[in-house]
Amino acid sequence: QVQLVESGGGLVQAGGPLRLSCAASGRAFSRYTMSWFRQAPGKEREFVATVTWRRDGTYYADSVKGRFTISRDNAKNTLYLQMNSLKPEDTAVYYCAAVSGPLMTTSSRLYELWGQGTQVTVSS
Repeated sequence: QVQLVESGGGLVQAGGPLRLSCAASGRAFSRYTMSWFRQAPGKEREFVATVTWRRDGTYYADSVKGRFTISRDNAKNTLYLQMNSLKPEDTAVYYCAAVSGPLMTTSSRLYELWGQGTQVTVSS
């Protein structure tokens, strides 16, 4: 069983960068497709980005495309989200999530494992 712990959240000014990390415990990390989701106050959780277990595929929500980069280091059991050109509307709790298998999916209902979340606040 893989457990997920996010870190790297905080307060940043609009236009600035922030890098989130998600550390995974357990031996099967490389067998999971990994993703980032976010949830703003009063809104539903939404998909942000995903990367396949072999790092041969990524997919982004339109709202973050060109600004955010998802990556993973299977040797370190760590998932990353590099966020650049942040906007106030990026303010949310960010969650990493894992689904077993090689296929990418944006549906949160299909994800088996979730971290506890890390708060990102972007000031204008």
